[in-house]
Amino acid sequence: MKKILLPVLAFMALTACNNNNDDNVNNQDINYSKLPQEFPFTTLATVNGIDVINGGFGSGATAHPTRKGEFYVITDRGPNTAYLSGVKFLVPNFTPTIMHFKINEQGNIEVIKYIKLKNPSGQPISGRPNPVGMGSTGETAYDVAGNVLPTDNYGLDSESIVAAADGTFWVSDEYGPHIVHYNADGVELERISPIGVNTGPRKLPAVLAKRRPNRGMEGMCMTPDGKMLVGTMQSTMYVPNKALATNTTLTRIVTFDLATGQTKQYLYKQNGGGSDSVCDITAISNTEFLVIERDGNFGSQGGTKKVYRINLTGASDVSGADLTAVDGLKINNKTLEQSTWDEINTAGLKPVSKTLAVDLVAKIGYEHDKFEGIVYLGNNKLAIFNDDDFGVTDDGNGNPKAKILPKTGKVDKGTMYVVDIQ
Repeated sequence: MKKILLPVLAFMALTACNNNNDDNVNNQDINYSKLPQEFPFTTLATVNGIDVINGGFGSGATAHPTRKGEFYVITDRGPNTAYLSGVKFLVPNFTPTIMHFKINEQGNIEVIKYIKLKNPSGQPISGRPNPVGMGSTGETAYDVAGNVLPTDNYGLDSESIVAAADGTFWVSDEYGPHIVHYNADGVELERISPIGVNTGPRKLPAVLAKRRPNRGMEGMCMTPDGKMLVGTMQSTMYVPNKALATNTTLTRIVTFDLATGQTKQYLYKQNGGGSDSVCDITAISNTEFLVIERDGNFGSQGGTKKVYRINLTGASDVSGADLTAVDGLKINNKTLEQSTWDEINTAGLKPVSKTLAVDLVAKIGYEHDKFEGIVYLGNNKLAIFNDDDFGVTDDGNGNPKAKILPKTGKVDKGTMYVVDIQ
């Protein structure tokens, strides 16, 4: 694995966390009046008579660090359906991909290029799960016919993206969970994983390996000073195990200092629980952020699609003294995920503060189910993106069917909106 020079990381002071700071960005010269707009699509494959579109762009989003009106969006691991002990990969060799686009002078979405993610040798990766010891979630990968597929050492279920000022990208995923550094061409430079996951020398706390399968580090951004990555775990982790992790409104935020590798952890209290997700994060300042909370329902069918403003100032670092401890910090011999909020408060541990910034269903009648990407544009404006699942969903038997928006009857497709927030 190639090494990176820490001074290069430290210099990224011009970057923003899914970017842009209210103090240095003026978006009045960007024509957002034609939004919402769908991304352009073609057919990726046809499976059992169902068209799979080359979509998925919107699992994560970030702004270009210096060019206003330009953005990057990323896919997840590829089109799939639930099957037996894992998932069917409808296009087994699909490569997670970054799309670079801009809002042109006419106010239309214009694709600049696609960047496929690659291993350190420059070969395209897949979205298939990692083997045991390298970030395995225990999921088995199958092809459309139900045959078991091989694992991929460098496979990624990518869910968020940060564009740095030096032209490189940081991507987080739901497998390891990993934070992976890619060069401008999408070639892996470094893979940062929890202690005990064999991918590289710089590490995240061991407890993060107890993320729920398919609910790892769903969101990530960079602070405007370029010094720190901030990642959000999607849901309550299985600490110490699935049966005992009873506080289903508790999830974690982790910070990673790019120069020193030091990490901190903070608690986030979801309004809902169980099926609710914390999906993406974008920075307002070095301590204040916006985060997505959503459920799995379509907005037009009572779904929750909200953005909250949070602040790390005053929140407790719950890392504990031993980052190698697989169950993390404990109180009264119980893990944080086992503890009630009353027990956590009594122990003097404070979660991040939060206030509602926007309810998308109430404000714009947002109809998508997977609201997964946000970029703060400054001036209280927010770009939002959805994951369209490549236009397909599960028919309940491991086969694909078209993913239809109930309000319009159209196939769900990745769409960019811009909204005002409080």
